[in-house]
Amino acid sequence: MSKAITDGIEFMPPAFANGLNVWSSGDGTPGSPTYDGSGTGAFVPADADFGGCLEILKVSTTQRLRYMGQTPLLPGCYLQVKARVKAISGPLPEVRIAGWAGGAGDVQVTGVVEQGPVTQLSGYGTVHEITAIVGTGQRPGVDMPWGVQALYGHFGLDIDGANGAVIRVDDIEITDVTGVFLRNLISLVDVRDFGAIGDGVADDSAAFEAADQAANGRTVFVPEGTYLLAQNTSMASEIDFEGTVTMPDDKMLLLTKNFDLPTYINAFGNETLAFKKAFQALLNNSDHESLDLGGRKISVSEPIDMAAAVPNRQSGFSTRRVIRNGQFDVQSSSAWDTETFTSVATYNPNDPTRLVNVANVANIPVGALVQGSGVGREIYVRSKNEGAGEITLNAPLYDAAGTQTFTFQSFKYLLDFSGFSTLRKFGMEEIEFQCNGRSSAIRLAPSGSTFAVTNCFISRPKDRGITSIGTGCQGMLIDNCQFLSTEESFNVEDRKSIALNSTANDVKLRHNRAVRFRHFAILGGTNNMILGNHFFQGDSIPQGVRSAGLVMIGTYNSSTISGNYVDNCSIQWTNERDAYPVYTAGYSFSSMAITDNIFYSSEVAPWFTYLVIRPYGAGHFLNGVIVTGNKFRSSSGRITRVERVDTTYADLNKYAHRDVTFESNTFHGVDQKVSNPLRVRYAQGSASQAWTVQTSAQLPFGGLARSCDAVTVLGPLRTAFGSLTFANPYVELEQGASNDAINLRWPEALSGEVSAIVRMER
Repeated sequence: MSKAITDGIEFMPPAFANGLNVWSSGDGTPGSPTYDGSGTGAFVPADADFGGCLEILKVSTTQRLRYMGQTPLLPGCYLQVKARVKAISGPLPEVRIAGWAGGAGDVQVTGVVEQGPVTQLSGYGTVHEITAIVGTGQRPGVDMPWGVQALYGHFGLDIDGANGAVIRVDDIEITDVTGVFLRNLISLVDVRDFGAIGDGVADDSAAFEAADQAANGRTVFVPEGTYLLAQNTSMASEIDFEGTVTMPDDKMLLLTKNFDLPTYINAFGNETLAFKKAFQALLNNSDHESLDLGGRKISVSEPIDMAAAVPNRQSGFSTRRVIRNGQFDVQSSSAWDTETFTSVATYNPNDPTRLVNVANVANIPVGALVQGSGVGREIYVRSKNEGAGEITLNAPLYDAAGTQTFTFQSFKYLLDFSGFSTLRKFGMEEIEFQCNGRSSAIRLAPSGSTFAVTNCFISRPKDRGITSIGTGCQGMLIDNCQFLSTEESFNVEDRKSIALNSTANDVKLRHNRAVRFRHFAILGGTNNMILGNHFFQGDSIPQGVRSAGLVMIGTYNSSTISGNYVDNCSIQWTNERDAYPVYTAGYSFSSMAITDNIFYSSEVAPWFTYLVIRPYGAGHFLNGVIVTGNKFRSSSGRITRVERVDTTYADLNKYAHRDVTFESNTFHGVDQKVSNPLRVRYAQGSASQAWTVQTSAQLPFGGLARSCDAVTVLGPLRTAFGSLTFANPYVELEQGASNDAINLRWPEALSGEVSAIVRMER
């Protein structure tokens, strides 16, 4: 770089032959003495070494020579002041470059170094070259760093030593050395110096790597132009892009020193392409475990096929990798339109995750949502075999035996990982997926484990937030995320979007917030932990319906739901993914713990309940279920009870319940406060040998009075004649029209009061 060339700035002082009236023996400022007619300086027209030169007689302690013109000093610009001198006679002096730093208002800038390094003249007639570099920055190699306050300088020489010395000075040169200086001092290595062309046609891969090898700690600079990298290119040095690069899709640019999205955007000039290439590098470079998006917003106009971006890794990837710190912004485009297909296919419950004889199977995309008679929620095409005409599903169907027409909906996802066969230990952190009601957010790989989404916003997904089409959700971790619905203004019954689903086991949903989806989460595996989330799904309709916030699928569920705020929605437990949903053997609806949650609703119908069990086949029962420490509250309208069995398909077998704990909960705005064990207080006013103690539908889930743990007499028992007596009753279970009462049988007719503890299971 040279300002003399690029901006036409003149730095070079005039030659001595043009007159000495612009050369000062003082500081060079206007009014200072000049060498013109001074008697201490004279122009020598024909020196053997210099041609025309200035001869100076030293008569001052420090004899000065300064050009009186103002040489500009620009920020980032570095000037080299150079003079050739030789001693003629007298004592041999010391000589150095020197200057006067001028600031605004032609005032001297103080506190800066105004002299360069000293050179001792070694003999008469010996030519010495005296140099110094002046500039704004305090960098290694800058002899006179003047900062940004100095706007110009008066430059020349200082001559020190004994008086009487006579020296001759060749014309002083001032040149812009910024280009060379930057190369050496701030460590730039230009790829053009190693053969890069930058025309977008010639392959510059070798030139880039050669520059990288030569950098040795310096920065590789890519000047303006378009550089074709036709081969995999790895850069271990820092790199600065002024120009851009272009590459085949299957070739990689591995930037190991400054691996972040902003650098890739500078490299490729396109945000989406840059993200794909950076992701490609993330999965092919062991030097980095994460890709920092640098807080950048990536505008996306079509689904990003994450597997297609890394064609050499589509068979699977299992090393921890993370993408963090940025935003994806979905732009309007027809590429986001949902595709719908219909096809006739046959389902056999003995082969529960397969459709066979699928018509037009080639047209049906992997990852499509499957709908049809007897098909549960969130059933997806996991894979297909076009030659055999078969589709593999992510889960069984509950009542679809035979041949029928199925509908397949292919939602479009911002980030689609479904092209990977397996993906493990992958994470997304501190990212906003701004779907803008145009796309879904994330589709997982068909298999894998521990996919993690942390501190992210999934904002306004059109159909789905996070979708699992197989077992890629095994051990999935969703923490501290916000799910914001695009259907927030819709009435509950009109909403269709779902924040997330899973098929496999061990999902952790912790401290998330979900706003007004159809469902927050549909979880199809076991051993899930749903902790500290807030999900709300109400609307402003008086007596309005409410949908399930959590849908827990599977009989032996073994999940914990604790510390959540369940707001204007319910928790529903089903077995809609059982190919044979009728109970024949096993644990049935078991091992669920719902503890210490806040359940709240407002303006709901009286029949609304917070807990719903929906069996899809007869014979099922509760086994090892815990509901404790919860706070149930309904405002702006009371509800009848907090739990129920949805008998749309079947009822529970109330004679088979085991180990059900439903206690220590609080109820407000609820008519029937249920509990198991249930403590009932009963007073018999007139003497009777048989007392009927009603539970008044306070056993949960329509439970029967199948056991009695204790009967305690409160106060005196009296006979028909009023005399005090002491007696114990025996208990008759399952009494009354609904089998939810007990009879106490006494040895004689008695009156009094008792407290009984009744249970719904034996």
